[in-house]
Order: sequence, then C-alpha cells, then structure tokens
Amino acid sequence: MTAALVAESVAHRIATAVPGAVEGTAAEAVYVRAESLQSVCRFLHDDAEADFAYLVSIDVADFIDRFELIYRLVSLRHNHSAVLKVRVWGREEPTVPSVTSIWRGADLQEREIYDLMGVHFEGHPNLKRVMLWEGFPGHPWRKDFP
Repeated sequence: MTAALVAESVAHRIATAVPGAVEGTAAEAVYVRAESLQSVCRFLHDDAEADFAYLVSIDVADFIDRFELIYRLVSLRHNHSAVLKVRVWGREEPTVPSVTSIWRGADLQEREIYDLMGVHFEGHPNLKRVMLWEGFPGHPWRKDFP
C-alpha cells in the first residue's frame, strides 16, 4: 500500500517549483490552478523526490457552477501517492491543459471526460468522443443533462 503524502508538504514543494500554481489544500489533496496544471504535473513527474511516474486516474465531479478534476498520482519507486484537484469554472466550454504529453495513460481518460462531461483538454492529440458518436447532443454525465 502506498503512503499518501501530506497535502501541505506537496503544496509547499509545488509552490516552490511553480510559483502561483497552488490555490489551497484539502485534507487529502492539493488544489492547483487550471492554467498551471501542466507545469505542476511536469514537475511532479520529473522531480526525483516526487517521481510521480504513474497516473492512476483522472476523475471529474460536476458541482453545477464548476467541474472539479481529480488527478491521482503514484510513485512506484518511492511508494507514495498524492492527489491534485483542479477547479474548472463555467459550463459553456470548460477547458484545462492536457497531460497526455506527461502521462500517455491520460489519453483515454481525457477523451472519456470530454465525451461524457464536455471538459475540453487543450493540446490533446486526438480529442474526440470515445463512447458516443460524433454529433451526439450534449454530455450525459452532466447534472443538467435532460
């Protein structure tokens, strides 16, 4: 079982490496600004002490006024884990940077979130629907889907 790193210590390391990126912490997670997501993930992946070479999952929650993306990271070398959260405001065209250039495993997860929730991942190499057909009206996981 991996040891979950304390959010405050992860936030401090991120804030030192990527100034202005951290919005705050929760009991188990570090909140990161959407525009800084790719820089933060690159740091956590490449930094020898963090060494988060494995992206376990990207999850999404719909809070009506915003979406919240949850990135679960693991270092197999150091046997520790961390959670990043990103708030994405607005429902018309919510957008965050893609992390597929950092973790190739993000490809299908980002496509699924795009397809079913409508969150756009800027810089994704092949952002198209994966479950539903092109032209499907709307995004069925959204709380406001009829």
